[in-house]
Amino acid sequence: MSGILRLGVVGCGLMGSGVAETAALRGINVIVAESTPELAAVGRDRVVASLDRGLLRGKLTETDREQALDRLSFTHDLDELADRQFVVEAVAEHRDVKLEVFRRLDKVLADPEAVLATNTSSIPVVDLATATGRASHVVGLHFFNPVPVQKLVEVIPALTTGADTVARTLDFATEGLGKTAIQAPDRSGFVVNALLVPYLLAAIRMVESGTAHAADIDRGMELGCAHPMGPLRLLDLIGLDTIQAVATSMYEEFKEPLYAAPPLLQRMVAAGHLGRKSGRGFYVHDA
Repeated sequence: MSGILRLGVVGCGLMGSGVAETAALRGINVIVAESTPELAAVGRDRVVASLDRGLLRGKLTETDREQALDRLSFTHDLDELADRQFVVEAVAEHRDVKLEVFRRLDKVLADPEAVLATNTSSIPVVDLATATGRASHVVGLHFFNPVPVQKLVEVIPALTTGADTVARTLDFATEGLGKTAIQAPDRSGFVVNALLVPYLLAAIRMVESGTAHAADIDRGMELGCAHPMGPLRLLDLIGLDTIQAVATSMYEEFKEPLYAAPPLLQRMVAAGHLGRKSGRGFYVHDA
């Protein structure tokens, strides 16, 4: 067990709710902040539904579920995070939104040693760190979806991140949350997305050019390369808007053509075909 007993999570979408659930199941007191009471209620429902699925599948006991819920609270007031030792930001992948969250958290947190971590997929951690007065306590902590299932997290120190913050974050990820952690450089895409995103974009280009159908591409990678999920199904799971945002950030930093979002991806996002979250992407999904 790490020394982090009081966790704050800002944002309760797929990633934030997964972080909150994982921490609560590991015995950590969690306050989840959303921007409105309505979104806070939706976030709570998302966590409860996930715990209920775990109970139904025999992965949790009724006691596990009830104790986790007892450790969770939800708010739309960031000031309620004042006593947190560690805060994970998991809001939308938009630079301005994240910057505003970090500026506000910097003023809210009472403990000058509290760690501020971002779950960004692609925004430079140093940009968020320098928006605060505690840059040495800001770090990247990149989870993978679904958080309660996926074992890996990337720990991304910025040039400004202190060695003690890195050590505390590694300890929190491994001892606190039970994950396996790797360190990644503070460059867009980090380790995993720097390899994954060009592969996913290449699959979109194959569909766009008429080279192969989505189902055949997925079947080929699943059976030919032993991938648990083909690239187009994975895109639908991640969210096409998320992939577009990550690809755009990576292209802006490196200007490599393989990082550029294909026109088909841009059109699908514009049409609201975002994958599972919208009910339609490269496949049709239940709402």
